[in-house]
Amino acid sequence: MYSHSTKIRVRYGETDQMGYMYYGNYAQYYEVGRVEMLRSLGMSYSSMEADGIMMPVLELKCKYIKPALYDQEITVKTIVKTLPGIRIFFEYELYNEKEELINIGATTLVFVDMKKNKPTNPPENFMEKLSVFFN
Repeated sequence: MYSHSTKIRVRYGETDQMGYMYYGNYAQYYEVGRVEMLRSLGMSYSSMEADGIMMPVLELKCKYIKPALYDQEITVKTIVKTLPGIRIFFEYELYNEKEELINIGATTLVFVDMKKNKPTNPPENFMEKLSVFFN
């Protein structure tokens, strides 16, 4: 299993009139979590795309427990519990400043060969960096 945490402050433009973060913005926080997790492994979406691999989202799940509020610093914990194949499964836990769990989610992404426009196995260098956490 591999997990990584990053912090994001809820901006005014991400909230509704009640000061609650708009529900559609949670998917963006998940994306920040994925990007920062990849970066923590020495990878990036742009480097994968330069190597001809893209990772579109196939599925998104989101459960709201408590609202994220304007100006709160939210911790986004991103978790990969199983080694990926053609698909990679991410789980997310969002915590407020009181360390209360406020949201859980999951996404499924697919590794796609950009030239063939077909699913493919993950890049070898990505698997080498990730597999050390699954012994």
